[in-house]
Parts: sequence; C-alpha cells; structure tokens
Amino acid sequence: MTEGSPVVAVRGLTKKFKRFTAVDCLDFDLLPNCTTALLGSNGAGKTTTISMLLGLLLPTSGSIQIFGEDLLEDRFKILPRVNISSPYIDLPQRLTVRQNLNVYARLYEIPNARQRIETLASDLELNEFIDRQLRKLSAGQKTRVSLAKALINEPELLLLDEPTASLDPESASWIREYLRRYQQRRNTAILLASHNMLEVERMCQQVYIMSHGGIVAQGTPQELINHHSKENLEEVFIQLART
Repeated sequence: MTEGSPVVAVRGLTKKFKRFTAVDCLDFDLLPNCTTALLGSNGAGKTTTISMLLGLLLPTSGSIQIFGEDLLEDRFKILPRVNISSPYIDLPQRLTVRQNLNVYARLYEIPNARQRIETLASDLELNEFIDRQLRKLSAGQKTRVSLAKALINEPELLLLDEPTASLDPESASWIREYLRRYQQRRNTAILLASHNMLEVERMCQQVYIMSHGGIVAQGTPQELINHHSKENLEEVFIQLART
C-alpha cells in the first residue's frame, strides 16, 4: 500500500443468497486517518458488508482490497491488522475481563501482552472490574471491554458497530475523544456503523448511506444535509431510508 492510497478499496461488491441480493455492486474507499460511516436501516446490507470486510462471508462477485492486498487471497496477512468492536458480538461470559483480553492477546500474538492489557485497562478505566466475570458487568462496562478487545492489536483498520451503546453521554463523549486520539496516533481507518446520527456528525468525515443493498447517498455529513435541504443528518437518513 503506497502512501495516501485507500486502506480499503471495494469495487463491485455483491452478495446474493439464492434469489435475494443483500449487497448490490458496492464501490467505496476507506482512507487512512479518516472515519467513515456506513448507515442504513435494518436489512439495508450493512452487516453483510461488514462480514465480507472481515472475511466471514465470501462475496458473490466483486473485490475487496485491504492494505493493497486482495482479501480473498491474503486474508491471513491482512486480518491481524484489523479488529472490530460490537455490542452484538458476545465474548465468553464466564471468563473475567482480564482472561478475555488475554485470550485475544494470544490470538493476535501480541508481544508484551500483559503490559498491553494493563495499558488498555488504565486508558479505558477497566481496572475496577478487570477480574470480574463478564456476565456480572453492566451493559456500559461490556461496551468498554468490547472496545478494549478491538484495540488489543492496535489495528490499522477498525470497524465500530455502535461503539458507545449503553454509555452515558459523558462516557460516550470521552470514548469518541479517545478514539480520535488513537486514530491520529496510528493513522487508522475507521468504519462506523451507528444509528446515532449526532455521533456520526461528530466523528465522521465521510458518510455512505445504504438502502436495499446499494449506496444511495454519499458525502460529508454537511454535504448531505445541504444537498437534501435538511436540518441535520438524522432527517436525511429518515428521508433516504423510506425510499
């Protein structure tokens, strides 16, 4: 990957399940040090798209290049540099927070794993419950653990699905600022899936809105607001989601 080139380049990406087309010929780029939102109502194709970016689903057609490499051919070279945070991905509930992070540190072959976990626990304020089983945590605490798991390998491509779910406004603002600093330090490309349009406006430099498997609008948050003559991004999203 040359300097300034996209971290992710998707071209003609399509996924069909028998007669149903879940993702229909997507083209988009994710740039370094840029946060991009992928928005859409339930069933729009976001989860299928993210699953293909993670190599969990094979495309029916099209291509995904990450770090200048073809994902289908070089996934084991690419995926150690990628991670995801989602409240909908369950970590082992019987393990403590520390044990969970140890598992993922080993999976990613993190050098000095103990120090990395200590740093994350301090940064994300996990120390109060780091030796507590995950099933005994609140929803907000689990959200922070999920984010710690996603940052364990210091990814250069970070996928965030509702990263501040269940957090109070102050904690959510703190997490967004933490992610911004992390992104600048690592020059990371972030793909954000969220239903919190205010969060998207605050975090994202680029937005893609999906409907019925395709991209129906793209631009900066302000460009989309201006183009559709709306007061905010939520009004834009509601209008496009109904089409």
